[in-house]
Amino acid sequence: MTITLRHATVDDLRPVGALHQRSRVAAYSSFLQAAALADPTPEAMGAYWAERWTWERDTNLMTVAERDGRLVGFSYLGPDDQDDPATGLLNAIHLDPDERGRGTGRALMVDALATMRGRGWRRAVLWVLERNARARRFYERGGWHPTGECRDEHIGTTRTPQLRYAREIEKVVTPR
Repeated sequence: MTITLRHATVDDLRPVGALHQRSRVAAYSSFLQAAALADPTPEAMGAYWAERWTWERDTNLMTVAERDGRLVGFSYLGPDDQDDPATGLLNAIHLDPDERGRGTGRALMVDALATMRGRGWRRAVLWVLERNARARRFYERGGWHPTGECRDEHIGTTRTPQLRYAREIEKVVTPR
């Protein structure tokens, strides 16, 4: 039962979309209504990733996690969305719901931070839903801290406040 991390290929994008949708529903259903999480469908989420890959594959990197050959998670990183050349943005870590608590998210985070360090970035940032307490605890255990910046995004028609987190990446801290 070994986790393997590898760079995603175009053939991974549709399955990543389905996993992303399952992950969103599991992670957000305690604070978002089912109607907000019903769209996009797994197929539409796969199409979203295929389209995004077309535009960002030269600057961003998706890493997939497999357990015994089965896709169980992914991370996605790229340049900071505020155009800071010394900062990388961790856009996403998503896991299959059955994979939570098994160390896969930690492996993806450590790998993402090492990749960012390899790209010469000295600082990493991310956005996390304010009400996603589990994800916030996960990132805080990994050395991330809130910056005080906030933004509102929508999931479906539901406004979802997000908090920006940051950390230095000279030393990669493995979350407990």
